[in-house]
Amino acid sequence: MKDVALTAVAVALTTTVAYADGHVDKTGWPESFTVGTASQGGTYFAYGSGWANLVANELGLSGGGEVTGGPMQNMALVHTGDAQFGMTTMGPAAESLAGTNPNAPGLQMSGACAMFPMYQTPFSVTALASSGITTIADIPAGAKIGFGPADSTSDTYFPRMMETLGVDFERRNGGWTDLGSQLQDGLLDVIAFAAGVPVPAVSQLEVQTDVNIIEFTEAEQETILGAFQVSQFDIASSTYTSLDADARSVSMWNFAIANCDLPDSFVEAVVDVVMSDNARMQNIHKAARSTVPANYDKNGVLKWHPGAAKWFKENAGADIPDDMIHGM
Repeated sequence: MKDVALTAVAVALTTTVAYADGHVDKTGWPESFTVGTASQGGTYFAYGSGWANLVANELGLSGGGEVTGGPMQNMALVHTGDAQFGMTTMGPAAESLAGTNPNAPGLQMSGACAMFPMYQTPFSVTALASSGITTIADIPAGAKIGFGPADSTSDTYFPRMMETLGVDFERRNGGWTDLGSQLQDGLLDVIAFAAGVPVPAVSQLEVQTDVNIIEFTEAEQETILGAFQVSQFDIASSTYTSLDADARSVSMWNFAIANCDLPDSFVEAVVDVVMSDNARMQNIHKAARSTVPANYDKNGVLKWHPGAAKWFKENAGADIPDDMIHGM
């Protein structure tokens, strides 16, 4: 798979020039586009705004990231076409397809298609060092926990995880930057992050004060793995200055999504820009080290946009069955 990924990058680097020079049918392409991200201070906003600007510059279009409520809202926005692109995690994607998205209960959001793999979202807990909270078991009964924006991946799954682990808490919502300020001011006891690492809000907190990055115990991790559709994950010690060793966690995969009715050539060109140079993507956010062609197979939920499927088949040797491609 490593050889496939390297070959894909080499081929894509040559094809991006063609898109930039206009040697492609641009019939039906929009003059501008929007990428649904999440709140400021979170990884989605930094990552999404970054690749939106990159695509806009490379393809000569007007485009950018938009602050949203996160994966659940992005599924709704992309499904309806109010946003051309967005970002979601596999859990919210599955719930949206099943018609259980809280933004539109009963609506099966099949108008949002997979576009490219992004990264894994680890679930982690942060507290001020002065709080004395160093483990999940240390979190006091009735603790005020910030779970991120309402209906975000963090807000959707982390409260359930905490309940499964027997934590008694009061739920708080808000943007990551705002919650970070509340934690520092003593208005919150803990923030439960589900976001690509490093989370900008945590990195900022580390600059301003001493924090504890709290990992799961092996038993806690096993409990969560058995109850939710997540995978084992270790947050590398190099991610945060507060970590002396890798931190045990769990994670959920993220994918960029596109409205299924966008022109195939447009989506193919967008995928080409993003997937053709991983170093460039990592300059946007370090979580993009997983934004590589070989990770196309991490999507087992959403149907692929035909333009995206074409790119991965031709450039990454992807084995995507017809029944997983929209319109086929």
